[in-house]
Amino acid sequence: MAKLNALLVKKLRHDPAKGKRPVRFPDGDGLYLQIAPGAKGDTKSWLFRYTLHGKSREMGLGPFSDSAPGVTLAEARKRAAGARAKLAEGLDPINDRDAKAEKAKRDAAKASAHTFEAAARALVAAKAPGWRSAKHGAQWLATLEQHAFPVIGHKAVATIDTADVLAVLRPIWSKTPETGSRIRQRIEAVLDDARVQGWRDANLANPALWKGHLSATLPSPKKVRPVEHHPSLPWQEMGPFMVALSEHKGMASKALRFAILTGSRTGAVRFMKWGEIDPATKVWTAPAANMKTKRPHRTPLSAAALALLEEVKPLAKTADDCVFPGARSKRPLSDMALSMLVRGMACDGLGEGEAPRWRDGENRPVVPHGFRASLKGWSLATGYPDQLSELALAHADKDKVRAAYAREDMCEERRPMMDAWALHCGTAPKSASASE
Repeated sequence: MAKLNALLVKKLRHDPAKGKRPVRFPDGDGLYLQIAPGAKGDTKSWLFRYTLHGKSREMGLGPFSDSAPGVTLAEARKRAAGARAKLAEGLDPINDRDAKAEKAKRDAAKASAHTFEAAARALVAAKAPGWRSAKHGAQWLATLEQHAFPVIGHKAVATIDTADVLAVLRPIWSKTPETGSRIRQRIEAVLDDARVQGWRDANLANPALWKGHLSATLPSPKKVRPVEHHPSLPWQEMGPFMVALSEHKGMASKALRFAILTGSRTGAVRFMKWGEIDPATKVWTAPAANMKTKRPHRTPLSAAALALLEEVKPLAKTADDCVFPGARSKRPLSDMALSMLVRGMACDGLGEGEAPRWRDGENRPVVPHGFRASLKGWSLATGYPDQLSELALAHADKDKVRAAYAREDMCEERRPMMDAWALHCGTAPKSASASE
């Protein structure tokens, strides 16, 4: 190396190659440093000379450099040794190198042709015979089109890594964990299929894998609870909703209608017993055990609420029976029964991306608890005192001093408001009046 460097320094100093033929400095075993004259100065490169089948050939090994990224003497010797190994196998190292370069070029072109979007659409097409319907396949793609394609749709599946997957998931993981989880599963499926198809290195782990991978970075979707208000139906739409709800004849529909008419939490309604109702005063007194405030709560019953009780009264045998029993005798309805009823009314039969039939101002499907907010909005819009609606909703007064003195529940003062609410919902008999 020292001898080679000394010759190079001498050569560069005296510059005998300028305007003449290239000059070569041998390192041994066919390796040369070549200096060629040029209009912008000499160029220095490595050259390997060999003879195969009686013919002399010269193989370029790259530009000279004392350090990377150029080719150092050590690297040039390594490449020359590799070429000599090919010769020992009876192969032409130039042809072998060109063949590998061409294969790499074809593989790169093949990989670039298989983008994530193309791979996802190919997977959906391949699974089409197994979809419940063509619409199911379109729904499967919908979330990817909305969230994944804009971020990684253009990328070759062979190059997608964990950072790419996280770039898709992080913006939505905490806001809509259910959607985020669904998208992760679909990205994982696309990349698994790409590996099977040979579009992705079989030795690469799937970057969308949850267990043992993304689970270490992202919180579990089941534990993510976005802080937000319950989706509630605008109070102006309560009439049409109640008409649609009344078309469902099951016990869940009756319980939900009663909860809406009384402004009650669904838990208090589900555990409601016949002994809590006073027919003479038309008041329902929910016990403290069933109330969030842990205090008994009286509710004046409108004509519509009383009519609902008459519908289910034939099922009652004792005062301890549930007013709205579940499928099993003497057992209350499950909270899921009411939630699934409302969700089904809002979303059943719709494709992903379609707005729910019954939704709040943010296009979220309404939930049973949200109807309490509908009552609150209606009461304020129609001029009822805030205190009355707060009492109707059994909200705890955050002012402890005021709460200690305000012990009157104003049950009878609330009655006209609850009667008017029932009329607004369109469920009260035509003969009913706000003063009944």
